[in-house]
Formats: sequence, C-alpha cells, structure tokens
Amino acid sequence: MSGDVSPDIPAGTPIFRAYGEGFFQIGNERIETGILLHQGEITSPWGPESLQSLRLEDLKPVMEQAPEVLLIGTGRTTAFPDVNILTALEEKHIGFECMDSRAAARTYNVLIGEGRNVSAAMLLPQA
Repeated sequence: MSGDVSPDIPAGTPIFRAYGEGFFQIGNERIETGILLHQGEITSPWGPESLQSLRLEDLKPVMEQAPEVLLIGTGRTTAFPDVNILTALEEKHIGFECMDSRAAARTYNVLIGEGRNVSAAMLLPQA
C-alpha cells in the first residue's frame, strides 16, 4: 500500500522555501528584513534589528489574535527575549518556542503542514 504523505497545505498559505544569511524566501518572494507570519499574513519589514530590542508592541497582532504557538526566530543563534515578553505570552496562553531563525523556519513549515495555528516572529540570520 502506498500513499501521498506530503502535507495538505492550502493554496496561498505562506511557507518558507529558503533562508540564508540576511534573507528569508517565502514562496517566490525574497525578504531581507525581519518578518511576522500571523493569521496567514506576512508583515515585512517587521520587528527590531536585534532580540534585545524586541518589545511587546512588536507582537501586538499576536497578542490580539492569539495563535496556538508562536515561534520566535532569534537570528543566528538561539536566545530568549526579555522575561516580560515571555510572561505576557504565558498570560495570554500562547505557547512559544525560541530557536535560531533557520530552525524556526523549518518548524513553522512542519506545524503549518500539520494544520496547527502557528505564527512566527523572525529576526534575520546575520553573518
């Protein structure tokens, strides 16, 4: 018995096709800024230049329409934003994972493929 095991992702759903030093590619679009993927929409440019500059205001759309999970792509290495941001996410019952942006891009695609309500706040991987 054989079958198609590829994920059933609705047409038009933004997913990562590539990433590298200083860019993300979503579909055919190359984006050279931080991005927010939320509720099927792409916000670009988005966010601060560094994780240390991330403010709760940067996540306002996520706080207003809470996803099941927020992936925080922290750039080239895994790091954590200010504890006040993490506390605010917990208070809204938004699950979150902080990981380097490359891992966050891959994880986002997997979760979208599973039909999960996932958002991604992504800082650029820099050299």
